[in-house]
Amino acid sequence: MTSDLTEFLADHRATEGIEEFCAEAAALLGPQEVVRDATALEKASCDWAHMSPILSAKLPAGRAEVVLRPTSHQQIPGLLALAHRHRIPVTPRGKGTGNYGQAIPLRDGAVLDLTGCGRVLDAGDGWIRAEAGAKMSDLEAHARTLGQELWMFPSTFGTTIGGFLSGGSGGTGSLVHRTNGDGFVQELTVVPCTADAEPFTVRGADALPYIHAYGTSGITATATVRLQRARDWSGLFAAFDDWRPATAALSDLVRLEPAPRLASLDEAGLVRAFQPDPALDPAALSLRAIVEAGAAGTARAIISRHGGRVLEVRPAPEGPALVSSLSFNHPTYHLMKAEDGWFHLEIGGDVLLGDPAEIRKIFPGTLLHLEGMRSGTVGMLMARYEDEQTVYDGIAALEVLGVGVHSPHNWYVDRRVDLVRSAARAADPRGLLNPGKLPAP
Repeated sequence: MTSDLTEFLADHRATEGIEEFCAEAAALLGPQEVVRDATALEKASCDWAHMSPILSAKLPAGRAEVVLRPTSHQQIPGLLALAHRHRIPVTPRGKGTGNYGQAIPLRDGAVLDLTGCGRVLDAGDGWIRAEAGAKMSDLEAHARTLGQELWMFPSTFGTTIGGFLSGGSGGTGSLVHRTNGDGFVQELTVVPCTADAEPFTVRGADALPYIHAYGTSGITATATVRLQRARDWSGLFAAFDDWRPATAALSDLVRLEPAPRLASLDEAGLVRAFQPDPALDPAALSLRAIVEAGAAGTARAIISRHGGRVLEVRPAPEGPALVSSLSFNHPTYHLMKAEDGWFHLEIGGDVLLGDPAEIRKIFPGTLLHLEGMRSGTVGMLMARYEDEQTVYDGIAALEVLGVGVHSPHNWYVDRRVDLVRSAARAADPRGLLNPGKLPAP
């Protein structure tokens, strides 16, 4: 891809004003933080959208012309004021672990790499404040020194807080707390792309237009999110031979008190794609949970009552870390790494707890990954890819069965779209923030 990018840069007509913009950005950041070499531009023009065979055929649709690397959230306003004046598109980026192309610059211009803005700024009882580029693992570690822990964190634990809020949705802790838009965020400092780029603060429900908005309604500079009392967690690993008793056990684990931090179920075809581990039986369904150490005995009894086998209860940090690393979309990653030719869908509904035979009639060879939630079962469906139309015909058929489907095969904002559009009109009057990601009315 590097040679292709080099040719692109040689042949492509540069965004008007990009040279003047880069020179002024270098005066603000220092020349070393305004990067234009082909390797850096290649990396900044991609994320994990190649997980989708539909998106990988269409992206990247644009290429970064410059990567800006601020080292403090206080430098962001100056950069966005410059972008506004020179009319340069700006695409924000964290660690680039998103799967939907949200960090890919569809209209070229500048990629704003926020990983250098990585400080934990402050913390107190029930809250922690950090720059957008701070890793979730650093927030959790800091909270632990205070006897607290994050409400939730993504399965890719090295993700930045800004990336998780701007492009993510749920993760470890969602079993009780649902998504990152359901009370996790206490406060955001947002920078608009306007003439003065004056940062503003939003709190509580007023933060919703900036969550899962891909930066189209303003760039998150700092975030304050919720903490809870730290607990002593263990990872519980069980094996089942049949789907119905496994899902029954999953449902009971979800209702366990104190509540688990996460509970996942995978079919054997997925387990075989994971790295071998004594806690995983590649010939059986794998039911895993992060449970409070004192509740491990009750969790064991649930597994036994439904005919399962507890393979291991592994203490922290290894046990919970392994359970979390195999949650949400990570089974998809492991399967696709092991074998080509798969696609995935985000699915939901308690109908998934029943016999999956009807689902397999729609997508033969389906493999299912479930996440137990008190708000309702969610998960991932993985099946062999034929063509784009077959995928969308199958989605319609799944919905007839009562399976809720969210397609991950798009790069545009699809949550709270009206709220995001309203906020973007004020924060980005020239449409320069991650252009192409916010659908037109």
